[in-house]
Amino acid sequence: MMALRVAASPGFRIAACASAPAAVAGGGRPRELPPPLALLAEGTTMVVGGHRGMGMNAVGAPPGARVGAARERENTLLSFGRAADHAALAFVEFDVQVTKDGCPVIFHDDFILTQKTEALYERRVTDLLLEEFLSYGVQKESHKVSKPLLRRMEDGRVLTWNTQEDDSLCTLQEVFERVSPRLGFNIELKFDDNIIYPRGNLDHAVQAVLQVVFQYAGNRPIFFSTFQPDAARITRELQSVYPVLFLTEGGTAKHNDSRRNSLNDAIRVCQEYELHGIVSEARGVFKNPSAILKAQESNLAFLTYGQLNNVWEAVYVQHLMGVNGVIVDLVEEISNAVADLSKPDLSQSMSSSSVGIDGKHQAFSQQQLGFLLRLIPELIQQPH
Repeated sequence: MMALRVAASPGFRIAACASAPAAVAGGGRPRELPPPLALLAEGTTMVVGGHRGMGMNAVGAPPGARVGAARERENTLLSFGRAADHAALAFVEFDVQVTKDGCPVIFHDDFILTQKTEALYERRVTDLLLEEFLSYGVQKESHKVSKPLLRRMEDGRVLTWNTQEDDSLCTLQEVFERVSPRLGFNIELKFDDNIIYPRGNLDHAVQAVLQVVFQYAGNRPIFFSTFQPDAARITRELQSVYPVLFLTEGGTAKHNDSRRNSLNDAIRVCQEYELHGIVSEARGVFKNPSAILKAQESNLAFLTYGQLNNVWEAVYVQHLMGVNGVIVDLVEEISNAVADLSKPDLSQSMSSSSVGIDGKHQAFSQQQLGFLLRLIPELIQQPH
């Protein structure tokens, strides 16, 4: 196992920590954990992260949908750079996979698709060499031929993956080098839900990512997240520099792995593996609001993702419930609205259980909020 060396840099105290950090792999001395999670320990309002940059590309979304295809191609330097221009945005979330030759790259889907004449070509991202991966989509060098990108939808349809503004695929190293160091990174370690990974495969992938992070991170705020419980445990074991959060659908989907089937399961995973928090599908929180209190009692940070986070009212209710952060597609709209919660002119109204929103005041007594939290689980429909 390779030794991972960590450069010393100023740290930030985080209260939302499950336990004292273990030693960094290679014998380095762990430093204190950096923001954006540090913000969660300072009593500030919730933090906001951009989903895959400025938002995901909702390929095939119906006309007039609340969240259509983001203007920029998701998970690209263009999208991350635009997100960095929004001062109210704390971090961007993006998906990292490791190519066959060991290079961490940014891409969400397990498979990448293209078309030549009438034939459809589909390859697993982790089976590609770096050069092959970068040959898809728009090319940085004008003399290279671009392989058109297609995307397979959940219902099996294959659609052309067009965006208003395109950009080339990129590596994790490029993102560190070319995106403003002000912007935090939520690095999702991406694995296929349908594969049972041997420990060695997970070790290889996590180590490849950590090597890039430790070399290029500097003082950038960073935390890891993953749906893969064993990958979360390994990431926690291999380093104590950056927080590790467990991703969960919060009971809105069923998995063979029992650790992934509820928020209570997620809390147990965090406790057992000494993780620092949970990132849940927002619907899971509304189905089980008491899980937030359970997480807080275990000193766990609590963030959410999902389509509900593009509805300001749903984000606001989560703020009242104690959610620490939200990952959103409507970056400008939601991040600015959340930032307004911490403005001085709102402090007094917040202390009296009312918050001003767009010039209006929405007051929630404790009784009303309790009723709302009891009612919401009945309103959340089960998927499929």
